[in-house]
Amino acid sequence: MKNPQQDTSNTINVSSEIGRLRRLLIHSPDRGLGKVIPSKAQDWLFEDIVHLDMMRRDEYDYYVKILLYFLDPDKVRGRIANLGPDSDRNFYKPDHSEYFRSDKVIDIQCLLSDILADDGIRTRLIAAICGIERTAFRTQQQLNEHDPIELAKIMISGTLTDQTMLFAPLPNFIFTRDIGIVINDHILLNKPAKQARTREALLAQYIFFNHPIFASYQDKIIEIPDNEHAFLLPEADAKSDVTRSTLEGGDVMMIARRHLIVGVSERTTLYAAQQVTRLVFEKNLVDTVTIVKIPKKRDYMHIDTVFTQVRRDMWVLLGSLARTGDEAQQRDVLHFFAPKDLSEELKIMQFSREHPDEPLEINNLEDLFTGISQNDLGVTEPVKFIYSGNNEFPFGAREQWTDSCNLLALKDGVVVGYDRNPKTADAFRAAGFEIIPVAKLLDRFERGESSPETIENTFIMLPSAELSRARGGSHCMSLPLLRDGV
Repeated sequence: MKNPQQDTSNTINVSSEIGRLRRLLIHSPDRGLGKVIPSKAQDWLFEDIVHLDMMRRDEYDYYVKILLYFLDPDKVRGRIANLGPDSDRNFYKPDHSEYFRSDKVIDIQCLLSDILADDGIRTRLIAAICGIERTAFRTQQQLNEHDPIELAKIMISGTLTDQTMLFAPLPNFIFTRDIGIVINDHILLNKPAKQARTREALLAQYIFFNHPIFASYQDKIIEIPDNEHAFLLPEADAKSDVTRSTLEGGDVMMIARRHLIVGVSERTTLYAAQQVTRLVFEKNLVDTVTIVKIPKKRDYMHIDTVFTQVRRDMWVLLGSLARTGDEAQQRDVLHFFAPKDLSEELKIMQFSREHPDEPLEINNLEDLFTGISQNDLGVTEPVKFIYSGNNEFPFGAREQWTDSCNLLALKDGVVVGYDRNPKTADAFRAAGFEIIPVAKLLDRFERGESSPETIENTFIMLPSAELSRARGGSHCMSLPLLRDGV
């Protein structure tokens, strides 16, 4: 069997959000998550501390199993009953000989281990990390004593095997979507907005520019430039969206072969969105870029926290940012909350490569999505919308907070989401979807009663008591590298 991490034969190409998923990057919760403490949780971009073992065993392991069943079924078919009770969980540990090591479901920790086997890369990366973390020179020497597999774990978790913390963990590394995005056959790397994610971006750069699976894509890696004059600007200007260049993958969606959506949010600046637009037009990667500016609120964070695509003709979104709304619900909001919660600014501007200086303003998300489904994806029937919390007050906002809109499409009409959003599930059920817990679906697959090939119009419910504390859903926890065309 070939070593999957050395296999460079698989194509990297993503031209939609809903084409059959074939290959992706993930990162399983590591020991660093178990070091997050209440006083630092929000600094490290978590809303709460998590129970690490429960997050792994009862939640994320199911995510891995369903991904493997769809993308690399030979790794798990016939084994599901035995994997659950295994207290050692060696199947899920990237550093263990019994790890599943798929070339379709790839843990980024494995890729980091691979490149750290190169002495030159190892030396440079240790020095870079120690510079960022401002460690002592002796720490650099200490890190160099570890083998590549253990060193990768330390670089991600910030923690030695004996539980000594050298530097802060990277709890957000499980959200691989944010480190980059594939635009057709190019890879756009991020520039994180928050200090807590700086080391993530550095690790991602080293992996994408040095790992063999990306060797043939070196001239197709896109990095967003900084404003070259930003360091000359006054402090206030240097921190403004006009001059700052920060970008995270949760704000970028390759929605159709020639259409890219870029969000301007709490984490991605207008300047960066403009730079992405310029670069993808220059490289002739797309014909259309739609910039969606959402309110800068912790509730929303990225555009994929307020909408994702479910099917060619169906989208899930937050009702308070939508055209459709019930005036009585708005009055309820006005009654209970400050009026400013009603003035949630949403602006949508669409740019074409042929006429980049003549943007089209789109009034609302439903019109945007209808246009994409009909004009880019060839839908002829009416486009359908699922609203967070079934658009019922106050469940729309409550369930958006627990990632009701943050769904990963495994294929057209089959999505993975969290089990703690019952009103949103009701809306899917009313739209003709089967709502099924992931464990039950896996059992069906094992019994031969269903298969990834035959399943359709299904919402797969992932346990999420601990995962939802991290403020990211199944869409966030994936970096698709290859999807079938739509």
